[in-house]
Amino acid sequence: MFGIGKKWERELESAIDTLVAADTLAFGGVGIAGTLLPVTEAYHQVAAILDDHPEEVREQLDRLLADGTPAGRAYAATLLERLDPAAARAAWTSLRDDPSEFTTFVGCVMDRETIGNYATRRLAAA
Repeated sequence: MFGIGKKWERELESAIDTLVAADTLAFGGVGIAGTLLPVTEAYHQVAAILDDHPEEVREQLDRLLADGTPAGRAYAATLLERLDPAAARAAWTSLRDDPSEFTTFVGCVMDRETIGNYATRRLAAA
């Protein structure tokens, strides 16, 4: 039921719901003003909950990997790197051949990227 549960559980579920629909991958502020996008805030919220509740976050990351947009799956695999590096590597490996595109932001620079290319670079950097 809605409204039942601990505050962090509701925050985690809300953040994952935001990431499931993410169309942009950005880990910091974007644009000249350095604005944090809602998806970036959601990513940071999940990261903050991860240390205290790793099992619950892991379950949600599995859902995000299964149901998320390409950007959402990239956020999930990135968060998995902190929680379970072997699972993160498996997630990136499974995404290598995916041609789906998403928008990336690094500061003021916006670009389009395939999840496959992004995954390949993450695997090479690991």
